[in-house]
Amino acid sequence: MGRKILFITTDQQRYDTLGCNGGTYARTPVIDAVAAQGVRYERAHPQSVVCMPSRSTMLTGQHVSTHGVWMNGVPLPEDAPSVAEVLHDAGYRTAIIGKPHFEPFLDPFARFAENGFARNGTFGPHRGFEHFESATHGAAGPLHYARWLATHHPEAVGMFYPVLDGLLEVNAMGGGDTGAPQAWHNAIPKEWYHTDWVADRTIAWLDSLQADDDWFCWMSFPDPHHPWDPPKDEIGRIDWRDLPLPENYIADATERERVIDAKPRHYRAWYDGRLVSNYEAPLAWAPATLTADQLREVTALNAVECELIDEAIGRVLDAIRARGWDDDVDIVFTTDHGELGGDFGLLFKGPYHVDGLMRLPLIWRPAPSAAATPSTVTRPVGLVDLAPTFCTIAGLPVPEWMEGRPLPVDDGDADTRGFERVLTEWDSDLFGVNVHLRTITRDGWVCTTYLPGSSHDGTEGELYDLANDPLQRENRWDDPSLASLRSDLVADLWDHQPPMRSPLPTVQAPV
Repeated sequence: MGRKILFITTDQQRYDTLGCNGGTYARTPVIDAVAAQGVRYERAHPQSVVCMPSRSTMLTGQHVSTHGVWMNGVPLPEDAPSVAEVLHDAGYRTAIIGKPHFEPFLDPFARFAENGFARNGTFGPHRGFEHFESATHGAAGPLHYARWLATHHPEAVGMFYPVLDGLLEVNAMGGGDTGAPQAWHNAIPKEWYHTDWVADRTIAWLDSLQADDDWFCWMSFPDPHHPWDPPKDEIGRIDWRDLPLPENYIADATERERVIDAKPRHYRAWYDGRLVSNYEAPLAWAPATLTADQLREVTALNAVECELIDEAIGRVLDAIRARGWDDDVDIVFTTDHGELGGDFGLLFKGPYHVDGLMRLPLIWRPAPSAAATPSTVTRPVGLVDLAPTFCTIAGLPVPEWMEGRPLPVDDGDADTRGFERVLTEWDSDLFGVNVHLRTITRDGWVCTTYLPGSSHDGTEGELYDLANDPLQRENRWDDPSLASLRSDLVADLWDHQPPMRSPLPTVQAPV
């Protein structure tokens, strides 16, 4: 019997939403306890700040340019490798339960395998997962959770926020107490909500296993991604009226706009409502209209969702202990990307390589039987390092096609093995707008270079000193005193950036 792996992901969760990372809005005692027993990463970055490219990196251990899912709506190629397949071939039982999103969700013609299992009443196999049980935000789509809800609780199907409007654009409708975009008071009981469903189905799958099975279970929660519509009976946990504004929300509009104007021009264009470059940011909403109270309410609803996830994880860990497995289970917790969450007056996500989207919660608690020493790693790591880590936990060699490395267990290990930099990409072509970014994080600096596109001529960029400007309000890209450093970082970025996959897979859906 070897070490088992529980891989927990959320969707669009900020680093600072966990108590162990200094968060104060949500109570997350379960994950905080896991962090205290394991390794907490201070500077973990995704290789893309949107769902499908990032999740494909988790599965393949490859950078976005290599696996080819260069934006949402591009399906992961059928020949893409999978860490789940590696583990399954080695004898592991494998499952993914919750949100997969390696293929587009908007799939009216049933072209993609992920959307066919629930239609057919089947549960895999898929990409190395022998068991596949899917969910996303709300009750829409041909996924297992939606079918379960429609069958067992049809009255709840219409309780969720309507994600798309009548034109199939992402809804800009306001709700809640303040009219905040994508805020909603959802009448669904907690027990029917997708957070509890993912935990329930995970426990059911674990209960189906033999005591001596080795297993890899990816438990993937759809929250706290917008829309922010947790069960109405739970929102009283946190009164938005009592919340202080987030640290990087600049309340004074003049100062906020000065900071935005020092960044590349697409920031201000989105802020004013003149440009949208990510499908999941409502096309008909301008961030400049966001009020302080609306941000407080969104922050509170997001925090409620984080608390519900923490409690659901606790139930799964209780089930693992009840099976007598805890001593041999590695727990890895992270998310696919962050959420702007009011930073610079912005919400949602897009081609903005700042900490709200780039700095992720990442925790690895090695199995107690491994007798690892709890630590905090401050060196940069990436989600590209997850798949190699799973191989190492399982005692398997890391395949040559994986581009990451097993995560370091402390800073000494990171230094010895050369964890110096982490790379993040963005490419998008949507609504006639194309944006292309490449970012390197190294030596306490975040450096982003912009390729030519609809809003940029290839000369713009961002350069932030994380030690002296942790909120990334001072863009020093054009600072002549840093010209040499900037050139060095950009050269280092291109020295390590993999070439784009060719031929480039095409966009099949908006998301």
